[in-house]
Amino acid sequence: MNKNILYIIVSIILLYSCGVKRFIPEDEVLYTGASITLQSEEEIKNLKTIEEQLELVLRPKPNTKILGIKLGLYAYYKNQKENPGFINKFLFKNFGEKPVYLSDVDISKVTELIGNRLENRGFFRSYIDSEVTTDSIKSFIKYTAEIKKPYLLQTYQLDSIKYPIGKDIKALVASSPIKKEDRFDLALFELERERIDKSLKSKGYYNFNADFLIFEADTNQYKNKRFDLFLRLKKEVPEKSLVPYKINKINVFPNYSIETDSIVKDTVTYSDINFIQNKEYFKPKRLEPNILFEKGQVYNPTISKRTSNRLSSIGTYKFVNIEYNVLDTGTNGVGTGDLTANIYLSPLNKRAIRAELQAVSKSNNFTGPNLLLTYTNRNLFRGGETLNVTASLGYETQLSGSENQGLSSTQIGLKSDLIFPRLLFPIQIMDRFKYAVPKTIISTGFEYLNRSKLYSLNSVNASFGYSWNANRFVNHELNPISINYVNLSNTTQEFEDILDENPFLKSSFDQQFIAGLTYSFTYNELNDSSIRNAIYFNANFDIAGNTISLFGKSEEETESDSFLGLEYAQYVKADIDFRYHFSLGNDQKLVARLFGGWGLAYGNSTTLPFSKQYFAGGPFSVRAFRIRSLGPGTYRPNDQDSGSFFDRSGDIRLEANLEYRFPIIPYLKGAVFADAGNVWLMKENDALSGGKFSSNFLNELGIGAGVGLRVDIQNFVIRFDLAAPLNDPSEEEQSFNFDIANPILNFAIGYPF
Repeated sequence: MNKNILYIIVSIILLYSCGVKRFIPEDEVLYTGASITLQSEEEIKNLKTIEEQLELVLRPKPNTKILGIKLGLYAYYKNQKENPGFINKFLFKNFGEKPVYLSDVDISKVTELIGNRLENRGFFRSYIDSEVTTDSIKSFIKYTAEIKKPYLLQTYQLDSIKYPIGKDIKALVASSPIKKEDRFDLALFELERERIDKSLKSKGYYNFNADFLIFEADTNQYKNKRFDLFLRLKKEVPEKSLVPYKINKINVFPNYSIETDSIVKDTVTYSDINFIQNKEYFKPKRLEPNILFEKGQVYNPTISKRTSNRLSSIGTYKFVNIEYNVLDTGTNGVGTGDLTANIYLSPLNKRAIRAELQAVSKSNNFTGPNLLLTYTNRNLFRGGETLNVTASLGYETQLSGSENQGLSSTQIGLKSDLIFPRLLFPIQIMDRFKYAVPKTIISTGFEYLNRSKLYSLNSVNASFGYSWNANRFVNHELNPISINYVNLSNTTQEFEDILDENPFLKSSFDQQFIAGLTYSFTYNELNDSSIRNAIYFNANFDIAGNTISLFGKSEEETESDSFLGLEYAQYVKADIDFRYHFSLGNDQKLVARLFGGWGLAYGNSTTLPFSKQYFAGGPFSVRAFRIRSLGPGTYRPNDQDSGSFFDRSGDIRLEANLEYRFPIIPYLKGAVFADAGNVWLMKENDALSGGKFSSNFLNELGIGAGVGLRVDIQNFVIRFDLAAPLNDPSEEEQSFNFDIANPILNFAIGYPF
């Protein structure tokens, strides 16, 4: 199946890579684009940046290419035939583009636009030339602009402005980033207007608008291309825009809907805030800490936005709307106005059920479905609490490929999360969290796993922790209490023999009790569209067994300590995940990722618990290898290897990924990628020969490359990746050989990184 898919892709590329020359009218040539170059006798700062900005005015845009092929143009020409056929109609509907000819380019208009943009940036009376190069089917235009010395700022000052607002604007001008020697630049002046407007808003000027400000430049005082810049207010600015406003009243509607808007409701006042609801839907004392502005404060849009974000992040509301009504415009422009703040909160459905069906395929030929059902109850105790209960049922069977064919695995789980939109802490520290609502999460879970002919595994886990956003980029998660109990039962003689052959595997199952602390730090710029080249960084720390060891009891038979009769694990584990999204423009990105993880068992443990070990391979790792099929090290299982039943894991994981992403058509994107990685053991294990980490680790990386398609609809991504190995560390004679005849097809939801 994978080979057929690869052949189809190659065939399509070859079919449509043929030229379009025969379709082009005799008196036309295709327009393939243009460039612009700035030339100056004097050195000018940021000239390359100006060129990039001017490229935006080059019109029209040429026909697009996909992997060097003008597929849209080809589809257009083929559809003009009398009987284009089903395939050509389909391609035209989804890819078709009308041809862009040289005759469609208005060179004089483009030249005029370039000159206008240069004047806006202080380069007046520039000379702009154009040169057209053509061959039999295509053309290209090169624009060259000879620019002169730009006008530079001499002074920046405020014109006379009455009312108290003049004093506030004067202070802002004095602290302006616009300095002497800055080039005349309308974009810079627009940023200055927005800066002043934002600062005035934060001082309470609710009705002020950046459009009320106007700049005037005077070049008459100088002969060496200097200018004075004056800032003033436009004429006839409304008086209400020149006074600050204070919040006089705060009304909150905790259960608002248009249908019940006209119903008379009860009002409860708490901390000078009026909570208006027919019956108590949300307790005022729980909602009040999330309202960051107070009665008597001046209006501040930043605090208002943070309040809206906090109320939204509670998890109870689908819509949060804060409206301000003007009560008083002040007196003669010298007083203050009053505002009423109305906060309308529209709840989500109190109860919801979500179903999710997954399909799993592993390297040991285990395949099967997994069903998850999640029940959600919001605002459980009328304080924004959310209860999530998830039941899972999974079944896997080994279809073929080894003597273990016919083995099956059944997994049943039940997990509950109770989320409080506040800190449950003995000391009151909520006032320190201004940016977002900190959350307390209490989790419990039970899981039953039965692997036929081998064993049954019961596990119970519980945790208590906190999650909070320090700012729009930084998130912290701390679980001071994390407990996991595992009970191995119904073991068969076959499984006992496997454990006897592999002491490390036996040790990983013997650690029945895990109690410790986990912490996670995340810095994420990926959700901020204003950042051109975004960074993502995540660090995790996990330590177990230290506190409980104080109460441990030595067991002479096992030579291990126990707690309440249970052997407990001791280990430390840490990993980091770094990603860099480099924008190439036109919705193209180059994404790089580095991952490193390390775990060390000590004290009461000789190896990490099985659930805490690392694995490599699969749709979110090295995609040229099946999930959990890489490593450890150069280890290679065979059909007679009793350990081949288990996922291949290790104590150390290193991984690097590089991916080029590009648009194809709306909602469909492509990718070309390369992955490298593996897992290793800290100590030698005779049952997993070649698995120990050594200085030769670079030569033991599993490496692969491939191509992918992503259906991206409003950030919901369905992903297909087709990859083939370049280097398989388990091969006896390793050599870089692109095994394109045996590709791996990965299907997943969401981007890999």
